[in-house]
Amino acid sequence: MEHKNLIATIYLKNGMAVKGKNNPEIAGDLRELAKTYNDSGVDKLYIFDLSTSDTEHEINLHTVKELSRIVEIPIYGAGCISRLEDIKKLIYAGCKGIILDSGRHETIALAKEGAKRFGRDKMLVSMENVDLIFKHRKEVTEHVHKLVVFNEGIIESLENITDLPFSVIIEGYDKDRWVEILKKDSVSGIGGSYISDPNTYVTELKQTLAAEGIETKKFETSMEWSEFKLNADGMIPVIVQDYQTSEVLMMAYMNEEAFHTTLFLGKMTYYSRSRNELWIKGETSGHYQYVKSLTIDCDKDTLLARVSQVGAACHTGNTSCFFQEIVKKEFTTKNPLKVFESVYDVIKDRKENPKDGSYTNYLFEKGIDKILKKLGEEATEIVIASKNTEKEEIKYEISDFLYHMMVLMVEKGVTWEDIVEELSQR
Repeated sequence: MEHKNLIATIYLKNGMAVKGKNNPEIAGDLRELAKTYNDSGVDKLYIFDLSTSDTEHEINLHTVKELSRIVEIPIYGAGCISRLEDIKKLIYAGCKGIILDSGRHETIALAKEGAKRFGRDKMLVSMENVDLIFKHRKEVTEHVHKLVVFNEGIIESLENITDLPFSVIIEGYDKDRWVEILKKDSVSGIGGSYISDPNTYVTELKQTLAAEGIETKKFETSMEWSEFKLNADGMIPVIVQDYQTSEVLMMAYMNEEAFHTTLFLGKMTYYSRSRNELWIKGETSGHYQYVKSLTIDCDKDTLLARVSQVGAACHTGNTSCFFQEIVKKEFTTKNPLKVFESVYDVIKDRKENPKDGSYTNYLFEKGIDKILKKLGEEATEIVIASKNTEKEEIKYEISDFLYHMMVLMVEKGVTWEDIVEELSQR
């Protein structure tokens, strides 16, 4: 059975999230909203550009690009699309697809151009009535992958005149109505204000829909609780790790109820041995741990949870509970990103706290032209070294280049996290 998608919507004005097309009230911190959608079980994100000027349009495009680096769920861009260049900018900003407006006269021509250039699978069309389908059924079917319906009153008509799948954007939440809509073969998903409310437990909603026979992408365990090897208290220890940095955050225990609640909510839930009660991590502090994966060890007696941590994992305010160093022997890490970040931090510290005689400070004092000149020279040295057979010379020149590149990064405020996020989108 095909999974149905739950879709959040964001409306952009001047790079900020507002509550709707006709409601300019700020909807909250945009990046926090996007991060919540990404972690809470939302499957797709539709972003609508409400700009009324070219300047605002560019701001919103930049915002879409920034959001595409924050979230891992597919983003679809809509609004202010009147030419192929607009489609290109949204695709290059990281959008999985674009949503054309059926009410615009150029939509069919744009769908044709867009499908030819970027693929039919990236072309969607929003609809509040069925006029476009009636007038251009052949062209829509040929160049459009999916429809986005903003008027549930036309669902039945669409089913009768097209085989294209469509998602439905609807106000509020009525379980019976949602189930009725989602059970239609032509409906691929549903979204709107309820899914977009950051207080909605989307993963819990998916379990509710599952009970009504609606298949969604939800957490399902490949092992039963009875297969785990438990301690004398009938619990299993859980090591918790940040899913992006691999930093170990904490260790806690689960009983069977905590395990199933974790799967149901998509938030890490434990059993407190001191309080003898179930606790959802972050329910009091807001520092939730959204589940990314659960893995069992070879003896089936310990779980490893990879999570997206909101705020600090430790009650002391530290990111990790493991912050008190008691023994240490100097060592050199071979983790490439850790090395890059360490060197980057030293360079950044030189900029913030200049040191006499520092070559790094010399570059910063001379300014951007000097930095770029050195970077160009080092790039040329790599080319020259690569013409020789000595591997050591190439390593040396690449290292020089990377150092000067990091000086440029610090000068321009670009971090390794920015670079990694950009590369992951490629």
